[in-house]
Amino acid sequence: MPTRRSKGGLLARVNFPLYTLQMLTSRHILVGGGGGSSKTGVANGFEIFELFHDGVQFVAEEVTRHETGLSVVMNCASHNNGKRTVIVAGQESHCQMYNVNMKIVSVENNGEVIKGTEGGKESGGLLRQRKKSERENKQEEGDNITKTERIQKISDSNSYVRHKKLQLIIKPADSVQTDFSVSEPLQRIVRVSPSGDCMATGGTDGHIRLWKFPHMTKIHDIKSHSKEIDDMDFSPCGDILATIAKDGKAFLWNVSSGKKEKELTWAVPDGSKYMYKRLRYRVTEEAKSSSQLFMLTNATLSKKPSFLQLWDVHTDSVLKSVPYKETLSALAVSDNGRFVAVGTMFSGNVDIFIAFSLRRALHVQGAHSMFVTGLEFLPTKHDGPAITSNTEAAVVSISVDNRICIHSIPFRHTVPFWVVIVLIVLSIFGAFVACSWLGI
Repeated sequence: MPTRRSKGGLLARVNFPLYTLQMLTSRHILVGGGGGSSKTGVANGFEIFELFHDGVQFVAEEVTRHETGLSVVMNCASHNNGKRTVIVAGQESHCQMYNVNMKIVSVENNGEVIKGTEGGKESGGLLRQRKKSERENKQEEGDNITKTERIQKISDSNSYVRHKKLQLIIKPADSVQTDFSVSEPLQRIVRVSPSGDCMATGGTDGHIRLWKFPHMTKIHDIKSHSKEIDDMDFSPCGDILATIAKDGKAFLWNVSSGKKEKELTWAVPDGSKYMYKRLRYRVTEEAKSSSQLFMLTNATLSKKPSFLQLWDVHTDSVLKSVPYKETLSALAVSDNGRFVAVGTMFSGNVDIFIAFSLRRALHVQGAHSMFVTGLEFLPTKHDGPAITSNTEAAVVSISVDNRICIHSIPFRHTVPFWVVIVLIVLSIFGAFVACSWLGI
Protein backbone atom coordinates (compact mmCIF):
# COMPACT_ATOMS: atom_id res chain seq x y z
CA MET A 1 0.00 0.00 0.00
CA PRO A 2 1.24 3.54 -0.65
CA THR A 3 2.34 5.63 2.30
CA ARG A 4 0.46 8.80 3.15
CA ARG A 5 2.55 11.63 4.49
CA SER A 6 1.28 14.01 7.11
CA LYS A 7 0.40 17.45 5.79
CA GLY A 8 -0.49 19.84 8.59
CA GLY A 9 -1.35 16.89 10.84
CA LEU A 10 -3.24 14.93 8.17
CA LEU A 11 -2.30 11.24 8.17
CA ALA A 12 -4.85 9.80 5.77
CA ARG A 13 -8.29 10.12 4.22
CA VAL A 14 -10.80 7.30 3.88
CA ASN A 15 -13.98 7.11 1.83
CA PHE A 16 -16.44 6.85 4.72
CA PRO A 17 -17.29 8.86 7.88
CA LEU A 18 -15.28 7.80 10.93
CA TYR A 19 -16.84 7.08 14.32
CA THR A 20 -14.41 4.90 16.24
CA LEU A 21 -10.64 4.74 16.75
CA GLN A 22 -8.52 2.11 18.48
CA MET A 23 -4.81 1.42 18.97
CA LEU A 24 -4.15 -2.24 18.08
CA THR A 25 -0.39 -2.37 18.62
CA SER A 26 2.27 0.20 19.41
CA ARG A 27 2.30 1.06 15.68
CA HIS A 28 -1.14 0.13 14.31
CA ILE A 29 -4.43 2.04 14.52
CA LEU A 30 -7.92 0.88 13.56
CA VAL A 31 -10.54 3.35 12.32
CA GLY A 32 -14.15 2.37 11.72
CA GLY A 33 -17.39 3.88 10.48
CA GLY A 34 -19.51 4.00 7.37
CA GLY A 35 -22.65 5.31 5.79
CA GLY A 36 -25.16 3.02 7.49
CA SER A 37 -27.70 0.56 6.13
CA SER A 38 -29.21 2.93 3.55
CA LYS A 39 -27.98 2.44 0.01
CA THR A 40 -25.98 5.66 -0.29
CA GLY A 41 -22.94 4.08 -1.90
CA VAL A 42 -20.83 4.85 1.20
CA ALA A 43 -19.07 1.74 2.49
CA ASN A 44 -19.24 0.36 6.04
CA GLY A 45 -16.24 -1.19 7.74
CA PHE A 46 -12.85 -0.45 9.18
CA GLU A 47 -9.28 0.12 8.03
CA ILE A 48 -5.98 -0.55 9.79
CA PHE A 49 -2.97 1.70 9.29
CA GLU A 50 0.65 1.32 10.35
CA LEU A 51 2.28 4.49 11.66
CA PHE A 52 5.94 5.43 11.59
CA HIS A 53 8.08 8.56 11.69
CA ASP A 54 10.38 9.40 8.79
CA GLY A 55 12.54 11.80 10.81
CA VAL A 56 10.44 14.82 9.89
CA GLN A 57 6.80 13.82 10.31
CA PHE A 58 4.46 10.93 11.02
CA VAL A 59 3.46 8.76 8.08
CA ALA A 60 0.54 6.32 7.76
CA GLU A 61 0.51 3.24 5.55
CA GLU A 62 -2.70 1.30 4.94
CA VAL A 63 -2.39 -2.34 5.99
CA THR A 64 -5.88 -3.88 5.94
CA ARG A 65 -9.39 -2.89 4.89
CA HIS A 66 -12.44 -4.89 5.98
CA GLU A 67 -15.99 -4.06 4.86
CA THR A 68 -18.98 -5.03 7.02
CA GLY A 69 -21.83 -5.02 4.51
CA LEU A 70 -24.85 -2.98 5.65
CA SER A 71 -23.64 -2.62 9.27
CA VAL A 72 -21.81 0.56 10.22
CA VAL A 73 -19.00 0.23 12.80
CA MET A 74 -19.88 2.77 15.51
CA ASN A 75 -17.65 1.55 18.36
CA CYS A 76 -14.89 -0.96 18.98
CA ALA A 77 -12.31 -2.21 21.45
CA SER A 78 -9.36 -4.58 21.30
CA HIS A 79 -7.13 -6.67 23.52
CA ASN A 80 -3.72 -8.24 23.02
CA ASN A 81 -2.70 -10.96 25.49
CA GLY A 82 0.80 -11.27 24.06
CA LYS A 83 -0.16 -14.15 21.80
CA ARG A 84 -3.07 -12.84 19.76
CA THR A 85 -5.12 -9.70 19.19
CA VAL A 86 -8.91 -9.70 19.33
CA ILE A 87 -11.17 -6.90 18.06
CA VAL A 88 -14.79 -6.45 19.14
CA ALA A 89 -16.92 -4.03 17.12
CA GLY A 90 -20.44 -2.72 17.60
CA GLN A 91 -22.54 -3.40 14.51
CA GLU A 92 -26.16 -2.35 15.04
CA SER A 93 -27.57 -4.45 17.94
CA HIS A 94 -24.72 -6.96 17.92
CA CYS A 95 -21.10 -7.14 18.97
CA GLN A 96 -18.92 -8.85 16.37
CA MET A 97 -15.60 -10.41 17.32
CA TYR A 98 -12.63 -10.55 14.95
CA ASN A 99 -9.41 -12.49 15.38
CA VAL A 100 -6.32 -10.71 14.10
CA ASN A 101 -3.69 -13.02 12.66
CA MET A 102 -0.27 -11.49 12.17
CA LYS A 103 2.42 -12.72 9.80
CA ILE A 104 5.63 -11.39 8.34
CA VAL A 105 5.63 -11.06 4.56
CA SER A 106 8.13 -9.80 2.01
CA VAL A 107 7.24 -6.66 0.09
CA GLU A 108 8.77 -5.20 -3.04
CA ASN A 109 9.62 -1.51 -3.23
CA ASN A 110 6.45 -0.84 -5.19
CA GLY A 111 4.43 -2.01 -2.16
CA GLU A 112 3.29 -5.36 -3.60
CA VAL A 113 3.36 -8.38 -1.32
CA ILE A 114 5.39 -11.31 -2.68
CA LYS A 115 3.09 -14.31 -2.98
CA GLY A 116 4.14 -17.43 -1.14
CA THR A 117 5.99 -15.63 1.65
CA GLU A 118 4.96 -16.37 5.19
CA GLY A 119 6.65 -15.93 8.51
CA GLY A 120 9.49 -14.15 6.76
CA LYS A 121 10.40 -17.25 4.70
CA GLU A 122 10.53 -17.22 0.93
CA SER A 123 12.03 -19.28 -1.84
CA GLY A 124 13.81 -16.45 -3.63
CA GLY A 125 16.77 -14.33 -2.65
CA LEU A 126 16.91 -10.58 -2.21
CA LEU A 127 16.37 -9.96 -5.90
CA ARG A 128 13.51 -11.15 -8.05
CA GLN A 129 14.47 -14.45 -9.74
CA ARG A 130 14.11 -14.47 -13.52
CA LYS A 131 13.06 -17.47 -15.55
CA LYS A 132 15.78 -19.36 -17.44
CA SER A 133 14.52 -18.20 -20.86
CA GLU A 134 14.46 -14.61 -19.62
CA ARG A 135 18.07 -14.89 -18.39
CA GLU A 136 19.21 -16.32 -21.77
CA ASN A 137 17.57 -13.47 -23.68
CA LYS A 138 19.22 -10.92 -21.38
CA GLN A 139 22.58 -12.62 -21.90
CA GLU A 140 22.25 -12.32 -25.70
CA GLU A 141 21.41 -8.62 -25.36
CA GLY A 142 24.33 -8.07 -22.98
CA ASP A 143 26.95 -8.08 -25.71
CA ASN A 144 25.30 -5.14 -27.49
CA ILE A 145 24.53 -2.68 -24.65
CA THR A 146 26.58 0.26 -23.50
CA LYS A 147 27.94 0.84 -19.99
CA THR A 148 25.21 3.41 -19.28
CA GLU A 149 22.49 0.97 -20.33
CA ARG A 150 24.04 -1.72 -18.15
CA ILE A 151 23.98 0.59 -15.10
CA GLN A 152 20.34 1.41 -15.80
CA LYS A 153 19.45 -2.29 -15.99
CA ILE A 154 21.20 -2.94 -12.68
CA SER A 155 19.22 -0.04 -11.16
CA ASP A 156 15.97 -1.46 -12.51
CA SER A 157 16.83 -4.86 -11.06
CA ASN A 158 17.49 -3.33 -7.64
CA SER A 159 13.99 -1.84 -7.67
CA TYR A 160 12.78 -5.35 -6.82
CA VAL A 161 14.70 -5.48 -3.53
CA ARG A 162 12.40 -6.83 -0.85
CA HIS A 163 11.83 -5.86 2.77
CA LYS A 164 9.88 -7.44 5.60
CA LYS A 165 6.49 -6.19 6.72
CA LEU A 166 3.90 -7.17 9.32
CA GLN A 167 0.59 -8.12 7.70
CA LEU A 168 -2.68 -8.24 9.68
CA ILE A 169 -5.33 -10.71 8.55
CA ILE A 170 -8.86 -10.17 9.91
CA LYS A 171 -11.08 -13.21 10.48
CA PRO A 172 -14.68 -12.83 11.79
CA ALA A 173 -15.49 -15.00 14.82
CA ASP A 174 -18.42 -15.01 17.27
CA SER A 175 -21.24 -12.45 17.33
CA VAL A 176 -23.69 -11.79 20.19
CA GLN A 177 -26.67 -9.47 20.57
CA THR A 178 -25.86 -6.83 23.18
CA ASP A 179 -28.83 -4.46 22.99
CA PHE A 180 -32.52 -5.34 23.10
CA SER A 181 -34.36 -2.03 22.63
CA VAL A 182 -37.84 -2.45 21.22
CA SER A 183 -37.21 0.21 18.61
CA GLU A 184 -33.83 0.55 16.88
CA PRO A 185 -31.58 -1.54 19.16
CA LEU A 186 -28.01 -0.27 18.99
CA GLN A 187 -24.79 -1.01 20.85
CA ARG A 188 -23.32 2.36 21.80
CA ILE A 189 -20.09 1.36 23.53
CA VAL A 190 -17.88 -1.67 24.20
CA ARG A 191 -14.86 -1.92 26.50
CA VAL A 192 -12.48 -4.75 27.45
CA SER A 193 -10.96 -4.92 30.93
CA PRO A 194 -7.19 -4.38 31.28
CA SER A 195 -6.66 -8.07 32.11
CA GLY A 196 -8.71 -9.12 29.08
CA ASP A 197 -11.04 -11.47 30.97
CA CYS A 198 -14.17 -9.28 30.91
CA MET A 199 -16.05 -7.26 28.28
CA ALA A 200 -18.69 -4.60 28.98
CA THR A 201 -21.30 -3.37 26.52
CA GLY A 202 -23.94 -0.67 26.69
CA GLY A 203 -26.63 0.49 24.32
CA THR A 204 -29.88 2.33 23.79
CA ASP A 205 -31.84 0.10 26.23
CA GLY A 206 -29.84 1.49 29.19
CA HIS A 207 -28.51 -1.94 30.24
CA ILE A 208 -24.92 -2.74 31.11
CA ARG A 209 -24.01 -6.27 30.12
CA LEU A 210 -20.83 -7.90 31.35
CA TRP A 211 -19.41 -10.79 29.36
CA LYS A 212 -16.70 -13.36 29.93
CA PHE A 213 -14.01 -12.55 27.40
CA PRO A 214 -13.19 -13.75 24.81
CA HIS A 215 -15.84 -16.48 25.12
CA MET A 216 -18.71 -13.92 24.94
CA THR A 217 -20.66 -15.64 27.75
CA LYS A 218 -22.94 -13.26 29.67
CA ILE A 219 -22.05 -12.71 33.35
CA HIS A 220 -24.33 -9.82 34.43
CA ASP A 221 -27.27 -7.97 32.87
CA ILE A 222 -27.78 -4.73 34.82
CA LYS A 223 -30.61 -2.25 34.30
CA SER A 224 -28.26 0.60 35.08
CA HIS A 225 -29.64 3.74 33.41
CA SER A 226 -33.05 5.00 32.35
CA LYS A 227 -31.71 6.21 28.99
CA GLU A 228 -29.10 5.10 26.48
CA ILE A 229 -25.53 4.71 27.65
CA ASP A 230 -22.95 7.10 26.24
CA ASP A 231 -19.65 5.81 27.63
CA MET A 232 -17.97 3.47 30.13
CA ASP A 233 -14.49 2.56 31.30
CA PHE A 234 -12.86 -0.08 33.48
CA SER A 235 -10.69 1.00 36.39
CA PRO A 236 -6.96 0.19 36.03
CA CYS A 237 -7.39 -2.92 38.22
CA GLY A 238 -10.51 -3.96 36.31
CA ASP A 239 -12.65 -4.35 39.44
CA ILE A 240 -14.80 -1.23 38.89
CA LEU A 241 -16.76 -0.11 35.82
CA ALA A 242 -17.69 3.57 35.47
CA THR A 243 -20.70 4.42 33.27
CA ILE A 244 -22.49 7.55 32.09
CA ALA A 245 -25.72 7.96 30.12
CA LYS A 246 -28.18 10.46 28.70
CA ASP A 247 -30.14 10.38 31.95
CA GLY A 248 -27.41 12.64 33.38
CA LYS A 249 -26.15 9.99 35.82
CA ALA A 250 -22.64 8.70 36.49
CA PHE A 251 -22.28 5.39 38.37
CA LEU A 252 -19.52 3.08 39.58
CA TRP A 253 -20.24 -0.67 39.43
CA ASN A 254 -18.58 -3.65 41.08
CA VAL A 255 -17.60 -5.93 38.21
CA SER A 256 -17.62 -9.16 40.25
CA SER A 257 -21.02 -8.71 41.89
CA GLY A 258 -22.71 -6.43 39.36
CA LYS A 259 -23.80 -4.16 42.24
CA LYS A 260 -23.69 -0.37 42.21
CA GLU A 261 -20.88 1.07 44.31
CA LYS A 262 -21.82 4.76 44.18
CA GLU A 263 -23.14 7.66 42.12
CA LEU A 264 -20.83 10.55 41.25
CA THR A 265 -22.35 13.99 41.82
CA TRP A 266 -21.05 17.55 41.75
CA ALA A 267 -22.26 21.05 42.53
CA VAL A 268 -23.75 22.21 39.24
CA PRO A 269 -23.28 26.00 38.72
CA ASP A 270 -26.46 28.12 38.88
CA GLY A 271 -28.60 24.99 39.06
CA SER A 272 -28.12 24.40 35.33
CA LYS A 273 -28.59 20.99 33.76
CA TYR A 274 -25.49 19.15 32.60
CA MET A 275 -24.96 15.89 30.73
CA TYR A 276 -21.88 13.68 30.93
CA LYS A 277 -20.42 12.90 27.51
CA ARG A 278 -17.17 10.92 27.87
CA LEU A 279 -15.08 9.40 30.68
CA ARG A 280 -11.66 7.76 31.03
CA TYR A 281 -9.64 6.59 34.02
CA ARG A 282 -6.19 8.01 34.55
CA VAL A 283 -3.37 5.53 35.22
CA THR A 284 -0.06 6.90 36.49
CA GLU A 285 3.29 5.16 36.69
CA GLU A 286 3.34 5.78 40.45
CA ALA A 287 -0.19 4.48 41.16
CA LYS A 288 -1.43 1.58 39.06
CA SER A 289 -4.78 1.60 40.93
CA SER A 290 -5.59 5.24 40.26
CA SER A 291 -8.77 6.72 41.69
CA GLN A 292 -8.71 9.62 39.25
CA LEU A 293 -11.24 9.84 36.44
CA PHE A 294 -11.53 12.38 33.61
CA MET A 295 -15.00 13.34 32.40
CA LEU A 296 -16.44 15.65 29.76
CA THR A 297 -19.57 17.48 30.93
CA ASN A 298 -21.76 19.49 28.54
CA ALA A 299 -24.45 22.00 29.42
CA THR A 300 -27.88 21.43 27.92
CA LEU A 301 -28.15 25.19 27.30
CA SER A 302 -25.73 26.52 24.69
CA LYS A 303 -24.89 29.68 26.64
CA LYS A 304 -23.49 27.73 29.58
CA PRO A 305 -19.87 26.47 29.56
CA SER A 306 -18.85 22.85 29.15
CA PHE A 307 -16.14 21.31 31.34
CA LEU A 308 -13.19 18.95 31.25
CA GLN A 309 -13.16 17.60 34.81
CA LEU A 310 -10.65 15.61 36.86
CA TRP A 311 -12.46 13.58 39.53
CA ASP A 312 -11.32 11.74 42.64
CA VAL A 313 -13.83 8.87 42.69
CA HIS A 314 -12.96 7.87 46.27
CA THR A 315 -13.94 11.25 47.68
CA ASP A 316 -16.61 11.89 45.02
CA SER A 317 -15.15 15.32 44.26
CA VAL A 318 -13.96 17.33 41.27
CA LEU A 319 -10.27 18.12 41.78
CA LYS A 320 -9.78 20.40 38.78
CA SER A 321 -11.79 21.57 35.78
CA VAL A 322 -11.33 23.54 32.58
CA PRO A 323 -14.29 25.46 31.11
CA TYR A 324 -15.11 25.46 27.39
CA LYS A 325 -17.39 27.77 25.45
CA GLU A 326 -18.61 24.96 23.20
CA THR A 327 -19.74 21.36 23.39
CA LEU A 328 -17.07 18.69 23.92
CA SER A 329 -17.22 15.42 21.99
CA ALA A 330 -14.09 13.26 22.42
CA LEU A 331 -11.65 12.35 25.19
CA ALA A 332 -8.41 10.36 25.53
CA VAL A 333 -5.82 9.85 28.28
CA SER A 334 -2.22 8.77 27.61
CA ASP A 335 -1.23 5.36 28.97
CA ASN A 336 1.36 6.93 31.30
CA GLY A 337 -1.25 9.30 32.73
CA ARG A 338 0.68 12.45 31.86
CA PHE A 339 -1.58 13.93 29.20
CA VAL A 340 -5.27 14.22 28.43
CA ALA A 341 -6.77 15.29 25.08
CA VAL A 342 -10.23 16.60 24.19
CA GLY A 343 -12.02 17.27 20.91
CA THR A 344 -14.84 19.73 20.30
CA MET A 345 -18.19 19.39 18.57
CA PHE A 346 -18.61 22.44 16.34
CA SER A 347 -15.14 23.87 15.66
CA GLY A 348 -13.32 20.53 15.33
CA ASN A 349 -10.57 21.72 17.69
CA VAL A 350 -8.18 19.38 19.51
CA ASP A 351 -6.49 20.32 22.79
CA ILE A 352 -3.85 18.44 24.80
CA PHE A 353 -3.49 19.17 28.54
CA ILE A 354 -0.95 18.20 31.19
CA ALA A 355 -3.02 15.77 33.24
CA PHE A 356 -2.14 16.67 36.83
CA SER A 357 -2.52 20.43 36.39
CA LEU A 358 -4.90 20.64 33.41
CA ARG A 359 -2.62 23.26 31.88
CA ARG A 360 -3.04 23.39 28.10
CA ALA A 361 0.07 22.14 26.30
CA LEU A 362 -1.21 22.22 22.70
CA HIS A 363 -4.16 23.80 20.90
CA VAL A 364 -5.00 22.78 17.32
CA GLN A 365 -7.58 25.14 15.85
CA GLY A 366 -9.86 23.50 13.29
CA ALA A 367 -8.08 20.16 13.30
CA HIS A 368 -11.22 18.84 11.58
CA SER A 369 -13.94 20.53 9.57
CA MET A 370 -16.64 18.73 11.60
CA PHE A 371 -16.96 17.38 15.14
CA VAL A 372 -14.20 15.15 16.51
CA THR A 373 -15.50 11.59 17.01
CA GLY A 374 -12.43 9.85 18.43
CA LEU A 375 -9.01 10.42 20.02
CA GLU A 376 -6.21 7.99 20.89
CA PHE A 377 -2.70 8.67 22.22
CA LEU A 378 0.20 6.78 20.72
CA PRO A 379 1.33 4.35 23.46
CA THR A 380 4.43 4.90 25.54
CA LYS A 381 4.37 1.29 26.78
CA HIS A 382 5.26 -0.81 23.78
CA ASP A 383 4.22 -4.36 22.87
CA GLY A 384 6.44 -4.29 19.80
CA PRO A 385 8.79 -1.97 17.88
CA ALA A 386 8.20 1.59 19.03
CA ILE A 387 7.73 4.60 16.78
CA THR A 388 10.91 6.62 17.14
CA SER A 389 10.17 10.34 16.98
CA ASN A 390 11.06 13.63 18.63
CA THR A 391 7.70 13.96 20.39
CA GLU A 392 6.81 13.65 24.06
CA ALA A 393 3.19 12.85 23.26
CA ALA A 394 1.13 12.40 20.11
CA VAL A 395 -2.62 11.94 19.73
CA VAL A 396 -4.51 10.65 16.70
CA SER A 397 -7.90 12.21 15.94
CA ILE A 398 -10.77 11.21 13.63
CA SER A 399 -13.98 12.86 12.48
CA VAL A 400 -16.97 12.38 10.21
CA ASP A 401 -15.01 14.48 7.71
CA ASN A 402 -13.25 11.19 6.73
CA ARG A 403 -9.85 12.48 7.91
CA ILE A 404 -7.29 10.88 10.23
CA CYS A 405 -4.95 13.43 11.80
CA ILE A 406 -2.12 13.40 14.33
CA HIS A 407 -1.07 16.15 16.73
CA SER A 408 2.16 16.02 18.74
CA ILE A 409 4.06 17.82 21.48
CA PRO A 410 7.85 17.98 20.94
CA PHE A 411 10.13 17.03 23.80
CA ARG A 412 10.64 19.94 26.12
CA HIS A 413 14.34 20.74 26.26
CA THR A 414 15.51 21.07 29.86
CA VAL A 415 18.87 22.10 31.31
CA PRO A 416 20.69 19.24 33.09
CA PHE A 417 20.83 19.53 36.89
CA TRP A 418 24.63 19.68 37.01
CA VAL A 419 24.61 22.63 34.62
CA VAL A 420 22.26 24.48 36.96
CA ILE A 421 24.60 23.81 39.91
CA VAL A 422 27.62 25.05 37.95
CA LEU A 423 25.77 28.22 36.94
CA ILE A 424 24.79 28.89 40.57
CA VAL A 425 28.38 28.40 41.77
CA LEU A 426 29.73 30.69 39.03
CA SER A 427 27.12 33.31 39.86
CA ILE A 428 28.07 33.27 43.55
CA PHE A 429 31.78 33.42 42.69
CA GLY A 430 31.16 36.28 40.28
CA ALA A 431 29.21 38.16 42.95
CA PHE A 432 32.11 37.83 45.44
CA VAL A 433 34.61 39.01 42.83
CA ALA A 434 32.43 41.99 41.96
CA CYS A 435 31.99 42.94 45.63
CA SER A 436 35.76 42.71 46.27
CA TRP A 437 36.53 44.88 43.23
CA LEU A 438 33.99 47.47 44.36
CA GLY A 439 35.29 47.30 47.93
CA ILE A 440 31.94 46.31 49.36
